[in-house]
Amino acid sequence: MTAASATALNQGRAPAALRAAWAGLAARERRLVGLAAALVGLALLWWLALAPALATLRQAEVQRPLLDAQWQRMQALQAEAAALKASPRMGQDEALRALETLVKQRLGATAQLSVVGDRANLTLKNTPAADLAGWLAEARLQARAVPLEARLTRAPGVAAGSTAQWSGSLSLGLPAR
Repeated sequence: MTAASATALNQGRAPAALRAAWAGLAARERRLVGLAAALVGLALLWWLALAPALATLRQAEVQRPLLDAQWQRMQALQAEAAALKASPRMGQDEALRALETLVKQRLGATAQLSVVGDRANLTLKNTPAADLAGWLAEARLQARAVPLEARLTRAPGVAAGSTAQWSGSLSLGLPAR
């Protein structure tokens, strides 16, 4: 006898053996076995279907404000991209004038701008972080300058609780001529 035929015989005998064992149980025992099987079925239904769904619902309430904020940020970025796309093209000379004006207005004596080819190099010395962040945003919008490389270090000796200051250099790509 092969293993396959032995398995087939055992499979045929298993349901018959279960039916025989079931028939041998008293009515009260059948009810208890049925009740136990129903409890196991309900427990499996809970663990496999309901508990994960309820956990997802609980997490959704926590994640909703985060996702809403992320969606609003994406909408703002989309609007900014559309505004940049719709604005007229800017030449390199015009962008350079806008950058020089921004450096004087926003960064003052803490920064120096130099131009080499299609790159503008900004040298910083103890520039407040908030001023630099604002300048970068305006340089992107007004001069179409894109940061290419940054070598910045946090200025030492800044008092605790005050804003950070940066020193170093920042290279920006200018629009093509």
